[in-house]
Amino acid sequence: MLQNTFLHVPGIGKTTEKRLWKEGCTSWDHLLAEPDRWSLGSASRSIAKKHIEKSRQALLDEEHQFFRCCLGANQAWRAFPEFRHSCVYLDIETDGGVSASSVTTVGMYDGKQYRCLVKGEDLEAFRDLISHYAMVVTFFGGTFDLPVLLRRFPGLAFDQIHIDLCPILRQIGFRGGLKKIEKQIGIERSPETQGLTGYDAVLLWRRHRMFGDARALDRLIAYNREDCVNLERLAEVAYEGMRDMVFETGSAEVGTRSLEREAFSVKR
Repeated sequence: MLQNTFLHVPGIGKTTEKRLWKEGCTSWDHLLAEPDRWSLGSASRSIAKKHIEKSRQALLDEEHQFFRCCLGANQAWRAFPEFRHSCVYLDIETDGGVSASSVTTVGMYDGKQYRCLVKGEDLEAFRDLISHYAMVVTFFGGTFDLPVLLRRFPGLAFDQIHIDLCPILRQIGFRGGLKKIEKQIGIERSPETQGLTGYDAVLLWRRHRMFGDARALDRLIAYNREDCVNLERLAEVAYEGMRDMVFETGSAEVGTRSLEREAFSVKR
């Protein structure tokens, strides 16, 4: 959907974007081919053309920082297919606090492999590892995970496109926390982690640190792993739901189905 997006252009909002789609301008290539043909509302044609040219080049160069800036948090989901290949699904556990020293584990899943960084072992590796990704997907991470990590790793440049699934899933009708939404979608947790909550993660960490309970740490990591891995499916649901909502709303308001669904497919 990214290459069908125009609302990241200065002066173009959702209403103008839908009007462009109605007129037949459904991609960046359409606008660049005939920049004087389309109605851009209050947007400058020259600025719009330059911005789309820059957008196309930024996508070719995989310059995720450009899209993080111009899409913002609300529309970051539109870049999911294009940057999915460089995406990390991230979730942290803490000792119950939100201070710099509270982080106990950081789970990172790239769609193939999962890695859990543990306090007192390899947590410092996070600075380097996160720099290899163009996109970060979390659940409630904009309010919790990322701010806590920034306190733990001061000066860290979180310049990735960030998709926080919590508000996005709420927009398409899902309510509740992560575990409740997983059940609504049909995701089942393993017997080892079934019923565990964030508070249980705190208790498991305490058992590990206070009593040297290796099984407690193993269970904590298993819990975190499912938190991370399950985000991938939730991201697919969130993207597809938002895509369809934009598509259907656009169709209803502008009276056209000129946007092909293939253009909005989730690339794997």
